[in-house]
Order: sequence, then structure tokens, then C-alpha cells
Amino acid sequence: MSVREEFDDWAAEGRDKGMEERHWHTAKHALARMPVEAGDVVLDMGCGSGYAGRALRDTYDASAVYGLDGSPEMTRNAADYTDDPQVGYVVGDFGSLPFADDSIDHVWSMEAFYYAADPHQTLEEIARVLRPGGTFYCAVNYYEENSYSHEWQANISIEMTRWDRDQYREAFRDAGLYVAEQDHVPDREITIPDADAFPTDDWDAREAMVERYRELGTLLTVGVAP
Repeated sequence: MSVREEFDDWAAEGRDKGMEERHWHTAKHALARMPVEAGDVVLDMGCGSGYAGRALRDTYDASAVYGLDGSPEMTRNAADYTDDPQVGYVVGDFGSLPFADDSIDHVWSMEAFYYAADPHQTLEEIARVLRPGGTFYCAVNYYEENSYSHEWQANISIEMTRWDRDQYREAFRDAGLYVAEQDHVPDREITIPDADAFPTDDWDAREAMVERYRELGTLLTVGVAP
């Protein structure tokens, strides 16, 4: 099954809103760090329901926000969630971004980068479309150090790229992006029960749940175009 087919199904089932709810726990903290100024142009890559781009538009008054997704159904849903004429959605491929060189001020991607067929080419494309000094904020929960996420591949038909922290930094640099920041954004909204409530249906021990959500959380890597 292709990325398009997989996520068209998700959108038709309403799972885009479920992703938005889960991702927002850490996404909002990472989005708050982005140096978006009034008048900037922002690309939300792998936009899903479009929640991140709309938040940046509402908060920073970006002049234009483009949401790009490989799923036509996702982009249709996202367009239905806003009437802002400065927010638009396009169906596109991560390996060939439909934007001119040096035309985007900031790129955001949450839980989508690892679906790229060729992640190195995707990073080169991001570096191409970013203006000098522009930023790429890449947020993922599926990464090597987060062993709790490794089972996700068995639940989806698309091949996913699982890099570790060092591989992300190296790949950013190989694409010509400076690595300005890399850290973990904890999920502090997931309720973690007291120790005497364990084991649960999903967790053997409280310590594992604490590690997953409070320590590992979302891996955020920030690249800057020279």
C-alpha cells in the first residue's frame, strides 16, 4: 500500500483528528520555539489535519501557510477545517517539493518525515526551498532511542525510516543544513498512574511509562539554512 492509500484510509476514518489530539501534546511546545515573524511563509510538511500550520498562522500572523501531504483526503479534510484564505493545502511528494528555490521561511514536520521514500533527498529538497536563515523543525516519536516506538512498523504497511539522534544530525548536515538544536520534548499531558496501578493493559511498570513520555517524548531536530 502506498503512502497515499494508507493515509487516504486514515482520513476517511477520521483518524486525522486523533493524530492531531495526540501530537498536540508535544507539538505545541516545539511550535512555540519556531522563530516565525509576521509576513513569513511556512510549509507544514506532512500536514495531516493541518493543525500545526493553522496554529502558526493564528499565533504569528505568517503571511502564508502551505500544508503539504501525500494524501488527497488529508488535504481535503484539512481545507474543511479552516476558512483562512492565507492557509492552503497541496498534495505533493516529499522528494519533489512544489516550491521555488529560496521561497520558504520555515518548514515544520511532525510525525511525518520518517515516511519519506528517500529521507536524504527530502532534506535536500527542504534545504533547496528554504531561504537563507530559514529553519526546519523536525519532530518525531519514531526514532531509534525510543524502543517503545519500534513496534509501530508492524502496524503500518509503509516502510518507515528509523534513525537515531546522531543519524538525524549527520543527515541534516549532509544536506547543507546547520544543526541548531536537538533535544527531547516531554509529553506532560499523558496521565501516569501511581506505581500500585501497574501492570496495566499496555505497561508492565510505571518506570517504563515515565521513560517513554517524560524522558524520551518527541525528538526535535532543528536545522538552519546557511
